[in-house]
Amino acid sequence: MRRRPPALPTTPIVPGPGQESVWDYPRPPRVERGDEHVVVRFGGQVVAETHDAVRVLETSHPPVYYLPRTAFAEGVVAEASGSSVCEFKGTAGYLDLQVGDVVARRAAYYYPDPWSGYEELGGRVAVYPGAMDSCEIDGERVLPQEGGFYGGWITSRVVGPFKGAPGTLGW
Repeated sequence: MRRRPPALPTTPIVPGPGQESVWDYPRPPRVERGDEHVVVRFGGQVVAETHDAVRVLETSHPPVYYLPRTAFAEGVVAEASGSSVCEFKGTAGYLDLQVGDVVARRAAYYYPDPWSGYEELGGRVAVYPGAMDSCEIDGERVLPQEGGFYGGWITSRVVGPFKGAPGTLGW
């Protein structure tokens, strides 16, 4: 007897031309290289800029962008307390970002020793867009994923609905 796949917890938005649905992203997540121009602003200045970001794409989540640690301005990133475990990527460490007297605590995370299949995340940092002044992809300002745990970057390129808001934890 064949089992039916579980029903989606919500109705996905149909993507338009040039858009992606997060409901078409895989689980386990996929790491994908890009060449978009990524800019992160914090404390009134550009703290990171690169054309060498990777996206992690996971069902129901907006993409998370990981930037090379070397893309961050010197002295902006500092180790923070705590860790968490992703069932796919491994144990994440947290980072504070600081510009002068302005500090965003645990505003970024990284995988110091990513698990098999996610090695490309080594040496890269993901920031929570909601903790920054702004994050941009190819000049478009990113909206942060709702909730306090996930670090997804929402642009006009992706449609949801997105996991993260109250009531979506089980998605």
